Amino acid sequence: MNRAWRKEARQVPGVTFHDLYEEYPEFDVQVDREQRLLESHDVLVLQHPFYWYSAPALIKQWLDLVLEHGWAYGEGGEALRGKKFMSAITAGAPQTAYSVDGFHNATVHDFLLPFERTAALCQMQYLKPFFEYGTLQMKDDEIVRSATSYASLLKNICAGEPHFGKMTGSFSGESK
Repeated sequence: MNRAWRKEARQVPGVTFHDLYEEYPEFDVQVDREQRLLESHDVLVLQHPFYWYSAPALIKQWLDLVLEHGWAYGEGGEALRGKKFMSAITAGAPQTAYSVDGFHNATVHDFLLPFERTAALCQMQYLKPFFEYGTLQMKDDEIVRSATSYASLLKNICAGEPHFGKMTGSFSGESK
């Protein structure tokens, strides 16, 4: 699913697709370079599979290193003020697993609270996530549909148009 999303995202005019795993296979994140990249964009979309109720290790490391005190938050930390932050996430489990009564005993919103709080700390607007459930069981045509939906969301974001999705299947938010 993430390969299909990546392929579609790279074709959307106005989107800079920055693959951290391609860029930093040794996890040696170049903080200054990443901060300049963030400064030159209005919206940050973290696209990734849901790993252990969070982001993969390199994304977590990227957040820890790049969003520095005095730059992204804290005294003098206003570099991201007013920018938008969104998560685009895939999960192998079905949507029913992500409820208080489901297998994981919590909602997706519960698991994404650290991302929402990170956005708030950095004075960014946190947007509703684009979330695709049940990716392990998806057929090729469903993957294509999801990737097309994701590309449509990104086009809307680049056009400055809000996009609100439904809670079943993909769950989308406004952004750029």
